Amino acid sequence: MIWYVEDDPSIRDIAMYALQATGFTVQGFADGLSCWTALQKRQPTLIILDVMLPQMNGVELLTRIKKRPLLAHIPVIMATAKGSEYDKIQSLDLGADDYLVKPFGMMEMIARVKAVLRRCTKKESTSTGLQQLGNLTIDRRQRKVYVGSTRVILTYKEFELLASFVQRPGFVFSREQLYQKVWNMGTMGDTRTVDMHIRALRQKLMDFGSCIKTVRNVGYRLEMPDDSQNF
Repeated sequence: MIWYVEDDPSIRDIAMYALQATGFTVQGFADGLSCWTALQKRQPTLIILDVMLPQMNGVELLTRIKKRPLLAHIPVIMATAKGSEYDKIQSLDLGADDYLVKPFGMMEMIARVKAVLRRCTKKESTSTGLQQLGNLTIDRRQRKVYVGSTRVILTYKEFELLASFVQRPGFVFSREQLYQKVWNMGTMGDTRTVDMHIRALRQKLMDFGSCIKTVRNVGYRLEMPDDSQNF
């Protein structure tokens, strides 16, 4: 889930459309305060944050995010005004992962989002390997999974499927992509192989299993409800 915080509805709508067309799940906010309020209930995978915002500006929101231990890991890309070098330097000093200079193209925005997510994924893999999404906890190093306090026993393939979804929540994986990634084979065999493993995985994950959504004629994605906690 990517959050786009921008008070100009035309810019926000175009950016959200571009991200959704790329396969991301997106939520928009018109001001910093509403975004901060939402962060108390759930967490996105990444935030694109405009500097000039009503009620709470982007720099203040960034500062609050990076000072809160439970939120500091969330990647933030700041959108700064053209020629405002101070905003760029200040944002990076406060912990922003990257910045976009307005006006920017949608392809540049998507490229920067993907680059930041790649860096953060690499950083995560060298740390504890422990990730939490809603009531799901996945320990990559020990290959353990918990839903709430209940240990869930998964097969090797089921664990790899779940790890792929958790690594990129909101991203739509085709059956072919999942097959190549988890089975490590270039050519896909019977499409039912992926479907059967997904069905078993959903059942084992209990209530969390409903978060693995079927995207008709395409594949699957992990989609968290609005009242859940993300990364």
